[in-house]
Amino acid sequence: MNDSSWGAPPQAGYWGPSDQGPVQGAAPAGPAYDAHYAQQTRPMPIVPDVPEHGGDQDDDQGAARPGGPLFRDEQPFQDRPFQDQSFHDQPGRAEPYRDQNPSAQPYAAVPQNPEPMPDAPQPAQPQPPQKKSAGRDLGAAIGVGVGLGVVIIASLFVVKAVFVGVVVIAVVVGLWELTKRLEERKGIKAPLVPLAIGGAAMVVAGYARGAEGAWIAMALTALAVLVWRMTEPPEGYLKDVTAGLFAAFYVPFLATFVTMMLAADDGAWRVLVFLILTVVSDTGAYAVGWRFGRKKLAPRISPGKTREGLLGAVAFAMAAGALCVQFLIEDGTWWQGLLLGLAVAVSATLGDLGESMIKRDLGIKDMGTLLPGHGGIMDRLDSLLPTAPVVWLLLVIFVGSG
Repeated sequence: MNDSSWGAPPQAGYWGPSDQGPVQGAAPAGPAYDAHYAQQTRPMPIVPDVPEHGGDQDDDQGAARPGGPLFRDEQPFQDRPFQDQSFHDQPGRAEPYRDQNPSAQPYAAVPQNPEPMPDAPQPAQPQPPQKKSAGRDLGAAIGVGVGLGVVIIASLFVVKAVFVGVVVIAVVVGLWELTKRLEERKGIKAPLVPLAIGGAAMVVAGYARGAEGAWIAMALTALAVLVWRMTEPPEGYLKDVTAGLFAAFYVPFLATFVTMMLAADDGAWRVLVFLILTVVSDTGAYAVGWRFGRKKLAPRISPGKTREGLLGAVAFAMAAGALCVQFLIEDGTWWQGLLLGLAVAVSATLGDLGESMIKRDLGIKDMGTLLPGHGGIMDRLDSLLPTAPVVWLLLVIFVGSG
């Protein structure tokens, strides 16, 4: 090891052989000076270089460390205890030797006033399971549903024309709710007057003239919407008439299939089966989904609907369909009821999702507030409207038009 590794200047009174002249008041340099002082001095012991702390040798057994013994008469660092932890906090402080302080402890003493340990976090207390909420006023919903059922069944089996009037009222109110929401939320002004008149005409034509009368009334209603909107400024004409044509097809035209079913000889029973299966499908989906629902069916459209609820709708509707077609429809069989119930569950679910899509686009929860616990008329027609043509068609295939 050379002198520079110690980090200090050379000791006074010793300079190695040099030919550069005197240094710091030393005797003149020269061969005689070098030979004289070479006999009077002895070389320093050669000590191997000590690697700095943190080098590659730190991990090897027996590796040298800073502050380790450089000469034999020094005591190893492992045998030199220190009194307190402050030794490590003051670099360069001399280490006490065992013979100087025999009572010193070989390890750091515990501080007299240690900092209090922070309180350990308490485990979270288990929260009692929250009871599921039905999401609406069940009492009001049941009361309104029973009242509507009584009115519909009474009109259905007393005088068929009265039931046609009930359908017309439902269609006109549904058109009013839909056009009102479109204007409020999107600024779309679908003409309500031609829609209401044409919608009522479609329902009556479907009952009196069947599918042919319904299509003719639909065409005339579309023409009336186009002409009626011409009385206003042209700005927004295209979106207004497009919304009007959509409303004409969505509400009154689909509702004509209900009155077309009514026109058959056993039309009242066909309409009753249609209503029962749709209501049972919705009830099964609601009950099973509320109790067992875990996996979302269409979270971006209707977060409340689940796959378990759809299975409940299918099971309930198929069971009800087998019973209704077997005992209420002339010449009907139970297996036809199973297929009919399956179709109703699918169409009712799609209809519900379709209106949910419209309400999502409009940014509303319900189409109206006319029916407590249900929302508006359109909130009750959402699954009935697309299901009507499905039931009408399958009953015509299974047992004829009557």
